[in-house]
Amino acid sequence: MYPSKHSHSMFMLSTKRFIALALLAVALCISTHAQEKLAPNTIDVTQRLAGFDEFMEKTLRDWNAPGIGVAVVVGDKLVFAKGYGYRDYEKKLPITANTLFPIASNTKLFTAVAAGFLVEEGKLSWDRPIRESVPTIEFYDSFLNNTVTLRDMLAHRTGITRHDSIWYKSDYSTKELFERLKYLEPREQPRQIFLYNNMMYAGAGYSIELRSGKPWKDFVREKILQPLEMNHTVFSIADMMKQQDYGVPFTERRDSSELYKIPYYEDTEGLAAAGALISNMDDMSHWLIALMNNGQYKGKQVLPPKVLQATLEPAIALPNTAGQTRGWWEVINQSYGMGRWTASYRGRLITFHGGDLPGFHSQISFMPNEHIGVIVFVIGNHTAPLYNAISYNVYERLLGMEQTPWTDRLLDIRLKGKKAGMEARTKEGFGRVPDTKPSHALADYVGEYEHPAYGALKISLKDNQLQFDFHKIRLPLQHFHYDRFDTPNDEEDGKWSVNFSTNPQGDVDKATMSLDEAEVTFVRRAPGLDEAMAERIAGNYETATGAKFQVVMRPGSGLYIVRVGVPDEKLVPYRGLKFRLPEFADIIIEFVEENGQITHMKQIDPSGEYVSKKK
Repeated sequence: MYPSKHSHSMFMLSTKRFIALALLAVALCISTHAQEKLAPNTIDVTQRLAGFDEFMEKTLRDWNAPGIGVAVVVGDKLVFAKGYGYRDYEKKLPITANTLFPIASNTKLFTAVAAGFLVEEGKLSWDRPIRESVPTIEFYDSFLNNTVTLRDMLAHRTGITRHDSIWYKSDYSTKELFERLKYLEPREQPRQIFLYNNMMYAGAGYSIELRSGKPWKDFVREKILQPLEMNHTVFSIADMMKQQDYGVPFTERRDSSELYKIPYYEDTEGLAAAGALISNMDDMSHWLIALMNNGQYKGKQVLPPKVLQATLEPAIALPNTAGQTRGWWEVINQSYGMGRWTASYRGRLITFHGGDLPGFHSQISFMPNEHIGVIVFVIGNHTAPLYNAISYNVYERLLGMEQTPWTDRLLDIRLKGKKAGMEARTKEGFGRVPDTKPSHALADYVGEYEHPAYGALKISLKDNQLQFDFHKIRLPLQHFHYDRFDTPNDEEDGKWSVNFSTNPQGDVDKATMSLDEAEVTFVRRAPGLDEAMAERIAGNYETATGAKFQVVMRPGSGLYIVRVGVPDEKLVPYRGLKFRLPEFADIIIEFVEENGQITHMKQIDPSGEYVSKKK
């Protein structure tokens, strides 16, 4: 779930699951120990995890990790749960099986399964256009409206990119995010390429509410959490902190090895269906048990088997990136289903998903044919790749395999990436044109700039310096060159660059930023309409040639020029009695007031000034 714009330099190798082939022992030179399935008893697991504690202690030291939790499920039992390091690094409080962690995108499978309940009831469909079930959902164009299915949304195959900057640190509700889907222009055709998109899960979550009549949280709580006795799992940081045992986010400074506390990420309300759940190893073991046992928990059928199978079925395949770019072929043939991945890990089927929010990272995985599941919770952005490395190590130990040096591989990448980042930041400012000045006084840049999907960019002035305010990210702006201003490169919020532009009248009216995968232009918000003034403007007018027209005030909509036989022209407030036409930036409509009365209207454009009298 971690937003791509703000993610730290980390190698997020996806966890993989192993295809267990029906192999004859006589045909393969493999030990009987490696082939046998684990008996669901703690003694066996304890023996096979001999040396794991030492491995974890070394990993903590090598990676400068604040804290890691590891749990193992075999069959239908939690057989191992242990913390390494601390849930609160400053207070040196230990991680337990009950320590709560934000699980971020591991929430997605809960949403997919929740949607599956409604598919079972005939209220949603996996593979029919979702607008057939949810008429109010709206995408960028009619083709997408008539094409995109629920499976497309849950499998990240709509052809629409992440657009994480819409929701990151915003207060948008799920409904508001749902209504912004129509502004997301596709990058590719549907079902052609995997493009991870948290916004589609917000859309799916709100669709669940519309079809069930219950908010997503209530539906998930009723259908999944309560039957699985996940009694400590919550939906917000505020609710988490009402309990006694929870993780505290620490991470490593980007230019040193110092560990420091960072704020909790709390703005998950709108995107709850993509990443709001907060849970612990004990509760998540109940979830894993149900997933691993065809939806059964404590002898009861809690989750629909057909739904679990549907989420597991590959919906879109990915290339073998790690093999082709690094020569690592342990994990191959990854596919995404709905809310989870499948892959082959050293010849065995594995299904999994990661979760990433600032300070907290998790992996929930299991091998369907071996009936082994692993839960890994990691504190620290710099240690996020460990949830893959540790998961692999546990599986290899339990299956009697030779251990792959994942932690060493990934640590080498992390340290090289850290060094490269430090060197890169010493070269900031490339391309700057010296000795330029802004085209306007700083006060002229002040205002609110809007984009229909991304919302408002606010520019203010403090102590003769422009201030940047976008979705609770507040940083000073410094002049770079011409009409470009940059923020400092903030450790938490990154670096932002804003390029302002002007209209034909020379007014600063747009601000462009690079967000997610493309440039986005925000348009200055027009001043509000003074309705009393608008009422005085409204009336009948006549051109110099005697043609008659009206200026009409429409409550809640504004002023319009109404002429016979042509479309109405909306007047956008500009300055005082001056208005603009949305279609023509080089035209100004000005109303002239004399002795308290509106006497005439002027249309000012590059060719001159045309006067119409008010009758």
